[in-house]
Amino acid sequence: MATSRLATTTAVRLPPLPTISDLVRLYRLRAQKQLSQNFLMDMNLTDKIVKAAGPLKNGYVCEVGPGPGGITRSILKVGAKLCVVVEKDRRFLPGLQLLGDSVEGRLRIIHGDMLRYSGENLFPANSITEWNSDPPNVHLIGNLPFNVSLPLLVQWLHHMSNHTGPFTYGRTKMTLTFQKEVAQRIVAQINEPNRCRLSVMCQYLCYVKHRFTIPGKAFVPKPDVDVGVVHLVPRIHPRIAHPFKMVEKVVRSVFHFRQKKCKRGIAILFPRERTDLVEEVSRYSGIDPTSRPFQLTVEEYARICDVYANICSREPGIYEYEYR
Repeated sequence: MATSRLATTTAVRLPPLPTISDLVRLYRLRAQKQLSQNFLMDMNLTDKIVKAAGPLKNGYVCEVGPGPGGITRSILKVGAKLCVVVEKDRRFLPGLQLLGDSVEGRLRIIHGDMLRYSGENLFPANSITEWNSDPPNVHLIGNLPFNVSLPLLVQWLHHMSNHTGPFTYGRTKMTLTFQKEVAQRIVAQINEPNRCRLSVMCQYLCYVKHRFTIPGKAFVPKPDVDVGVVHLVPRIHPRIAHPFKMVEKVVRSVFHFRQKKCKRGIAILFPRERTDLVEEVSRYSGIDPTSRPFQLTVEEYARICDVYANICSREPGIYEYEYR
């Protein structure tokens, strides 16, 4: 029994390979500013990111934006059965292929843009688990370029709400890097200065945790900001039981005037002359209309959505109404 436990935690030894720094020099790779690229060369840090994802042995991983492959090596080193990397920049493909050739089918390389890639059909059907059971041994991991991190996260949240894309396998866990300020916004609780609509959208669908911060000086080239590593696990039951786009519209509207009373944001959900509907939301949701948006709990946003959905079901054209 002791031997079996030891085997599950022993790292897989990779064959001798050029270091990440060697690959960067060999293929003359330079981070492109327009793509918000920053390389993480320190394998201790890539190992730490992978450890934050949880046990990956015999698991399946989709890594987004592997670049020169530092995190990829850490994923393979801990014994993932298959790592699928999605890389938009073809300059990194030869170095990734060199790594793939050394691990006998455990690395699959997709040249493409994750924003245009559904993330379905990546892994075998036997990796799928029921949504209401434990999360599958399937993971999304990525040192995301700053310019696509938020669009990707919102896209994944939408997929999560519908159990599509990477979430066809069940409650796929995500371990992702963001600018430190964005990471703080994702996990911010009520009354905290970084509380925003992103906080509510992530927390109504996920358990979120800011694992640790990586100083900017650890990256090449050094960004102007530090980087936060965030772990997100989908909830079995979302805390707001309405379609993603409706929730996003309500939360976006309320936070439109972040420092104003939340009643001001609720008002832009409706035509200007329908003050009666604004009063209805305030009255039946049970919220304090003088509260600021960042002072409302997820449950209070859920009640606002409940009343708004009821109004939309009986008032033609209200859901289609846009403030601007």
